[in-house]
Amino acid sequence: MSKSDFLNIVLYEPEIPQNTGNIARLCACVGAKLYLVGRLGFNLSEKHLKRAGLDYWDKLDIEQIETLDELVEENKESVFYYFTTKVNNIYTDFHYKKGDFFVFGPETRGLPENILNQNNKTCATIPMKENTRSLNLSNSVAIAAYEAYRQFSIN
Repeated sequence: MSKSDFLNIVLYEPEIPQNTGNIARLCACVGAKLYLVGRLGFNLSEKHLKRAGLDYWDKLDIEQIETLDELVEENKESVFYYFTTKVNNIYTDFHYKKGDFFVFGPETRGLPENILNQNNKTCATIPMKENTRSLNLSNSVAIAAYEAYRQFSIN
């Protein structure tokens, strides 16, 4: 399992193929590696997944793995950031480094509490208006990835 020297996007148990396809396209465009972790809510041959990713699949570094623990264990030297609506740490307050991992949970339930509790120092949120539940997963990944991209370009 080889990580990207730029940025690594991790989707933990993604459920909606169109979101994963959009995120795959984003990863191809910014040079990030995409990891699909755990049980997927769709088949990788799903037409909606392929359509959302357009013709970027051959430009994408993608890997499917069984557990998040496996990924963390093989990349101990890297920092993992966990994106959630359940914390107050704003994503722009972190200083990202090339090779970091951005972890996002499933669309309908987010990352499990035990993962968030074990990694509370690197949990980040994207601010939203009060009384709103969450952004679309592919939008959240794009916001976070481009903040890292911005930071990398000024350092």
